[in-house]
Amino acid sequence: MGTKPIAAFFDFDRTLLVENSPKLGIRYLWDRGEVSLPYVMKIAFANWFYQKNLISETIMARLLLSYYRKRDLAPFEQGSENYYREVLKPHLAPNIVSRVQAHKKLEHILVMISAGVRYLLKPVVNDLGFDHLICTDLRVGKDGLLTGRPQGYVCTGKNKKKAATELSEMLSIDLGNSYAYGDHHSDIPMLEMVGNPYAVEPTRVLRRVALKRGWPILSHR
Repeated sequence: MGTKPIAAFFDFDRTLLVENSPKLGIRYLWDRGEVSLPYVMKIAFANWFYQKNLISETIMARLLLSYYRKRDLAPFEQGSENYYREVLKPHLAPNIVSRVQAHKKLEHILVMISAGVRYLLKPVVNDLGFDHLICTDLRVGKDGLLTGRPQGYVCTGKNKKKAATELSEMLSIDLGNSYAYGDHHSDIPMLEMVGNPYAVEPTRVLRRVALKRGWPILSHR
């Protein structure tokens, strides 16, 4: 029997990307006059609670998704490549991109796993050569417009681990020799499932866990 394949799972926001992509996105939309002040204030208020761990990443993600309510997905998909090149790509973390490239040379299976939405992440995946994308999908209503809610689960916390486990079982991945990279303590379930977890510019909670368990801590640069 052949050797089982090894995978490398990468979170996106604040791991592969130096910034939080919603922050970049809201600024971009604000400059173009495509987002309302009440929405920006709602997100800023919620983010204050999120940073203090008073609301979960899932709740924060659902609030962000509310922007899409009653909007057509097609224009977002059509503009996603230019948005990636202009807004996201300049903020990719050099040290973590080099990790992606190193895993690729070793022929590891590359998996991006993020709470972000599919149309935004597909250009990143294509550009960097990822093999699989696990993320949050947007629900389309009967009228053909977005509902502002996820289709299925928001890809955070235990949902990340569940999705990664399902993919690993499907591909017969050797998790004991696989790798995972994350920045937030909600990534701990995903990091725990592999033999080689890495904390990237971690939150205070994740840093404490990483130090206790001897997980390597990486910087963006």
